[in-house]
Amino acid sequence: MNMLIAFTIFSTVTAGLYLTLSRDIFRCVIGLALVGAAANLVLFAAGRLDSALPAVVPVGDQALADAANSLPQALVLTAIVIGFALVCFSLVLLLRLMRDAKTDDALALRHSEPIAGDPVKPPASAPGCDPTWPPSESHR
Repeated sequence: MNMLIAFTIFSTVTAGLYLTLSRDIFRCVIGLALVGAAANLVLFAAGRLDSALPAVVPVGDQALADAANSLPQALVLTAIVIGFALVCFSLVLLLRLMRDAKTDDALALRHSEPIAGDPVKPPASAPGCDPTWPPSESHR
């Protein structure tokens, strides 16, 4: 059972990181949601998955050593709600960004960064770091 949970966590983290490192910003948001789900699985697995006893033990009972731990369950439930709200907010921001920029490519969105000589806004990187930026149409 523990190896199955470990493999599930590994697969979820791997898929989340793969999607997060994508150029498509919608995939980035979904990848971050998967990484959050993997963190929830890790936290949930820390609370004794194999226990069949309830987390609430009657007064005077000594079965507490074998009971399920209710703290990770409560933390995961809270993290699921917060993660869902974060993904919904990110999707709204993503839709607004895609509407304004008319693209969903992360590299194309770098054109909105200030130029190196802008006196008001500082550049995203030091001047002269990437002389080939912005890429020409042949590189896309």
